[in-house]
Amino acid sequence: MKAEQFDTPPEPAAQQSVARRHVFYIPGYDPFPPRRYRELYRCESSDQARISGYRIKQRPRKGEGPYGWIVSSDVDGMTTEADITILEWSDIVKDSMQAGIAATYWLLVKTAWIYLSTGVLFRLFRLRAGPGIAAMYPVVMLLGQLALALLAAGLVGWGLSFLLPGWLAYLLGLGVVVPILQGFRRIDGRFFVHYLLLDFAFTAKHKGRNPPELERRLDEFALRIRGALEDPTLDEVLVVGHSSGVHLAVSVLARVIRAGGVPEGKLGFLSLGHAVPMQSYLPQAQHLREDLRYLSTREELFWLDVTAPGDGCSYALCDPVSSSGAAPREGKRWPIVISAVFSESLSPETYRKYKRRYFRLHFQYLCAFDRPRDYDYFLITAGPLSLADRYRGRKSSASVSHACYLPEDQRLP
Repeated sequence: MKAEQFDTPPEPAAQQSVARRHVFYIPGYDPFPPRRYRELYRCESSDQARISGYRIKQRPRKGEGPYGWIVSSDVDGMTTEADITILEWSDIVKDSMQAGIAATYWLLVKTAWIYLSTGVLFRLFRLRAGPGIAAMYPVVMLLGQLALALLAAGLVGWGLSFLLPGWLAYLLGLGVVVPILQGFRRIDGRFFVHYLLLDFAFTAKHKGRNPPELERRLDEFALRIRGALEDPTLDEVLVVGHSSGVHLAVSVLARVIRAGGVPEGKLGFLSLGHAVPMQSYLPQAQHLREDLRYLSTREELFWLDVTAPGDGCSYALCDPVSSSGAAPREGKRWPIVISAVFSESLSPETYRKYKRRYFRLHFQYLCAFDRPRDYDYFLITAGPLSLADRYRGRKSSASVSHACYLPEDQRLP
C-alpha cells in the first residue's frame, strides 16, 4: 500500500459564495434509518466546529418530504444555511437482508461464483488489495463459522455415541449446527460478516445492473435534485455519495444532466470512500460505465472524489472513471481525486484507536478530524464556499492511479 500523501491545495478565496445550499446525501448499503445520519452529523459537526474555530448548529426541518434537517453556520462572520436531505433506500436494503441461514450460504456460493467465474475478483485484487481482502472476509468467516458448527456437532455426536447407536448419535448432533450459526448471526454487529456478504450479493445479483426497484428509486432521486436546481433562492445544490452510494449518485446525476437545464455553477458532487469497481467491473455494468464517462466530461457540475489509503473498504486514490475503463480519449474533466490523509489529519492517538476498526474508518469522511487539513465535511456541506470555489485550482493527488484491469471488450471505446 502506498503511503498516504498530502498535496498542499491553493487557499480558497476568502469570500462567501453560498448563503443557502441544499445537500442531498445518498448512503451506501445501509439498513439503518436516516436519523442515524442526523445524529452523526450533529455530534461530529459540533466537535469539528470546536476544533476548527467556527460555529454550527442544526434544527429539525418542518413540513413533508424525505427525512432531513437544517444546518446553520457562522464562519468568520459569514453565515450560511444548508438544508440536508437523506435520499433513502434503506427499505430496499432491508428487503435484501431477509435471507435465513441456508439462504445465506446459498448466496455465498452464488456471489463467490459470479466474482470468480467472471475473473472480477482477481482484477479487483490487482487494482487494490484492501477491498479484495474485504470481499474475501465474509467468505472465510462464514466457512469458518460453518466449520466450527460442524465440529461442535461432531463432538456432540461423539458424546451421544456412548448412549445411542453411532449413526443416530451423529445425526442428532447435527441439530446444534443451525442454533450455532444463528448465534453467530446475532452477534454480527461486532464482525459484519453477514452484512458484507449481503452487500456484495446485492451488487453481484444482476452482474452489475441495478435491480428494477432501485432504478425506480434513482429516478425519484433525480426528480428531487432537479427540483432543487430550479429553486432560485439556492446558491448551491450539493450531492454527496458515500461508499456504494457513490455509484448510485453517478447514475442519478447523469439522469439530471441529461434532462438539461442545469444552472451554471450550481451543482456540486462530493464522492466519499467509493467502491465503484466492485460494480463497474461486473460484466453487465455497461450502463454504470456509460454514466461514469458521461459525468466525467460535463461542465454542468464540479466533482471532487475523496478517499484515503487508511480506508481498507474503498478504492483509495483510484480514479473511479479511469479505473472502470470509462475514461474518454479527450475531454475528461472529472473527478478531481484527493486523499483525506487519515494518517495526518487524525492525531497519532486517534489514528491508532481507529486503525483496526475498518468500518469506523470507512465513515471517517463524515466525521470530525482533530488535525484537519484541506478536507472538512462540515465546511463543505454547511460553510460559505461552494465545492467549486473551495477547491478551485486544485489538482488531483500525484498518487492517483488510473490503472484499469477490465478486459478490452468491456471497456468503453
